[in-house]
Amino acid sequence: MPGRVEFFYDYSSPWTYLAFTRIEDLCRRCEAELVWRPILVGGIFNTVNPSVYESRERPVPAKARYYAKDLQDWADFHGLKVRFPPAVFPVNSVKSLRGALVAVEHDKISPYSRAVFAAYWEADRDISRDDVLASIVREVGLDPAEYFEKIQQPAYKEQIRANTDECIRRGGFGSPTMFVGDAMFFGNDRLVLVEHELRKRGGG
Repeated sequence: MPGRVEFFYDYSSPWTYLAFTRIEDLCRRCEAELVWRPILVGGIFNTVNPSVYESRERPVPAKARYYAKDLQDWADFHGLKVRFPPAVFPVNSVKSLRGALVAVEHDKISPYSRAVFAAYWEADRDISRDDVLASIVREVGLDPAEYFEKIQQPAYKEQIRANTDECIRRGGFGSPTMFVGDAMFFGNDRLVLVEHELRKRGGG
């Protein structure tokens, strides 16, 4: 592989959903390895970016209106339907993120992630609920008993914490955060720069 993209992501971010729908194709074009790194973005906000919470408590009306329009413009551009805000927002995504590690083990991380993102951002389903996760797990061909047993194990909890801490240590402050080597890129709209970086390094 001439390149490697580390994708630090949380299912609770609509911008990450937009990035997810394109990052796999990007890596295929550039013949780059895609490394899935689920993180708890709330932990990042608590540690290095509390302004996110402050903006929710004291929003700037004009900026909030534009944020909503910008999100819908991007969703429309990529042929997606994103409901914002969903009925439960923000959502506790920690179980779904631990479950991503189980999906990686079974080589089902792509369909699993697509199903989790779509359930929350398109179908407005609460992905913190076990019944919702169980239906997703069955849909993508994972074993619910194994899934729910593993996401309670300390190793899976610790891996999410470790990914989150690593993202912070390397300069990350939100989701999606992507790395090509030591070069960091943040946000759905920076995917073009991720591709540019890969091609500079000989990808594709």
